[in-house]
Amino acid sequence: MERLPNTLRRHLAAVRAVALLTLILGVLYPLLVTGVAQLLLPHRAGGSIVRADGRDVGSALVGQSFADRYGRPVRGYFQSRPSAGGYDPAASGASNLGPQDVVDRLPDPHGTGEAARKGRVSLLTQVCARSKAVGEREGVSGARPYCTADGAGAVLKVFPAVGRPTRVVSVNQACPAVPFVATYQGVKVECGRPGENYSPGRTVPVRGPARGNAEAVVPPDAVTASGSGLDPHISVVYAELQAPRVARERGLDVRRVRTLIQEHTTGRALGFLGEPGVNVLELNLALDRER
Repeated sequence: MERLPNTLRRHLAAVRAVALLTLILGVLYPLLVTGVAQLLLPHRAGGSIVRADGRDVGSALVGQSFADRYGRPVRGYFQSRPSAGGYDPAASGASNLGPQDVVDRLPDPHGTGEAARKGRVSLLTQVCARSKAVGEREGVSGARPYCTADGAGAVLKVFPAVGRPTRVVSVNQACPAVPFVATYQGVKVECGRPGENYSPGRTVPVRGPARGNAEAVVPPDAVTASGSGLDPHISVVYAELQAPRVARERGLDVRRVRTLIQEHTTGRALGFLGEPGVNVLELNLALDRER
């Protein structure tokens, strides 16, 4: 070994170090951690699988959809938070859209490429559409700031970008929709036309009559996905909002449903981190046992 060239000895030492560290950190350490977890916390280490009627029905750590085969929410169940990945654990993640994402790209059936034909919905319009749908499902107002009555982002494109406007477009409302405001600074507002390029215009979000989120009946977690897109919990406020509808659909006393909500509400982590949450899967299974 001493007779080997210095360069070769250094390479062999590096290979031995990689092999040793791979064995320790890539094999022995994971086996140790897994063994300790299986010994001390077997349920959680196994994925917190929830069983009902002798079969696996989900995980207490992963959100899931409670909809029929057509994607319509089942009215007798509590609904989960929206998911950016379609409740697919393999697609866990957020949409990565931020608060400045307010302008849709309207679908253009005559456009070039699939993206142009399908269009793209902004984060604002997603929130508005979800809020409108939840409001209709729960029998409450789904109105939110910067949202139109038909569930789109209340956003204008003003031309020219500076100076007195000569043309104004409700850019997220495709024709023949009626714009959410008739005029802006004395100029008639047009509906959006698929395929037109509105990027040179000045973007003007319009708050509307709802003056703040405090006035919105539908809570934020009903219209926004979590960071993982798979949050199994909803807020107590959202659960309470759904309670009358679930009780009515199941023929239960709403007080009994609210008691089940309390029983399946988890407190703050370590007593002070975060907010209390309601595990939707476990709550819905508890409802099924009420039959």
